[in-house]
Amino acid sequence: MTSKAHFFCRDCLASSEKATEKRCRHCGSPRLLNHTGLDSLSIAHIDCDAFYAAIEKRDNPELADKPVIVGGGKRGVVSTACYLARINGVRSAMPMFQALKLCPDAVVVKPNIDKYRLVGREIRQRMLDLTPIVEPLSIDEAFLDLSGTERLHHGSPAITLARFAKQVEADFGLTVSVGLSYNKFLAKIASDLEKPRGFSVISREDSVTFLSDKPVRLIPGIGPAAQTRLSKIGVTLIRHLRDVPLKTLAGALGNDAFRLSRLAWGEDPRQVKPDQETKSISTEITFDSDLSDYNDLESSLWQLSDKLSSRMKRTGFATTSVTLKLKDNKFQSISRVGSGLPPTQLATRIFEVARQLLKKECRPGKAFRLIGVGATELCDASSADHGDLADTGIVKTAQMEHAIDTLREKFGAGAVQKGITLRRPQR
Repeated sequence: MTSKAHFFCRDCLASSEKATEKRCRHCGSPRLLNHTGLDSLSIAHIDCDAFYAAIEKRDNPELADKPVIVGGGKRGVVSTACYLARINGVRSAMPMFQALKLCPDAVVVKPNIDKYRLVGREIRQRMLDLTPIVEPLSIDEAFLDLSGTERLHHGSPAITLARFAKQVEADFGLTVSVGLSYNKFLAKIASDLEKPRGFSVISREDSVTFLSDKPVRLIPGIGPAAQTRLSKIGVTLIRHLRDVPLKTLAGALGNDAFRLSRLAWGEDPRQVKPDQETKSISTEITFDSDLSDYNDLESSLWQLSDKLSSRMKRTGFATTSVTLKLKDNKFQSISRVGSGLPPTQLATRIFEVARQLLKKECRPGKAFRLIGVGATELCDASSADHGDLADTGIVKTAQMEHAIDTLREKFGAGAVQKGITLRRPQR
């Protein structure tokens, strides 16, 4: 059955079955959405536009017309960049020194993750007001399944999503881009097509033609190494994947060949899965210059452990496993895990495990540019730090940390600090 053509204005939401106008006859806006099958699609991907940078610009009007990079110092990497900076080639995860070479006039802002997370939670709640079937991907993006919501919201999923985008812009001063399709793969691709403030649609009828001349790197799971292997068998575009026998494709892509072949035809059977569990919590820091002295690294490790503990207490998690992350001066990543702990959310306990892992990695001639600590194997905080006959001191430690937390809430994060944080790095 062919879907009815539908047309509406993304600004005033006025709709019509006649889609010949270039501007809305009601409000004059050029942002008109017209697509056959628009009424029959219900899988969406919503992505906030340059989220961190947009929040910083919103909160500081002086930054409105300036290129903004959110990131961690000259030795760090770009967390995100506004679109003015992106025009100059700045991209997320790019080393900061390289970003500043491309865009020397950029204003660099240190990330404020707690602020971004708070805004992200508020926007996420707005998504949940649309449908309970929301699958978060990160702090600022999610998949939604709006099947069966037409009567509840008095309109098609497309109208509901356009209304949502308008409300986010009005209430939060931020913009989002929307992708609407019949599966997650294509919804995600669609949301990237017209950023910022985009709204793109890919229907089942469009998908095969739309994908045909796109590069294979557009398919998630085909990275640079896989692209190189595929190019050797003449595959550079998605339509080329469709012509290669599965056995040949498996030689280049391994066990993932069948899944990637299906995506090439626009087939993605994955369902939108709500309430994805948090699997880990972590924090890290990149140093302004490489550190090799154990005492310097230990001081940073304590601060990270304290910060990780605070996040776990706020979110109601405890952990039975601590991960130490290091990156040396040759950019080699090292990950070490201490597991089998009694459930804890205390900074002291996290730090003790992490410092033992750190001691094993520190040796003459070894220098590090990054250190991080994470909590994995998460569990509910109600089971944590109760102590037993073999661990009688844990209750006092917990009481002490909670007292410190109370003082920090009242007087600020710097109100109470351990002496270890006052060490001056040896250069």
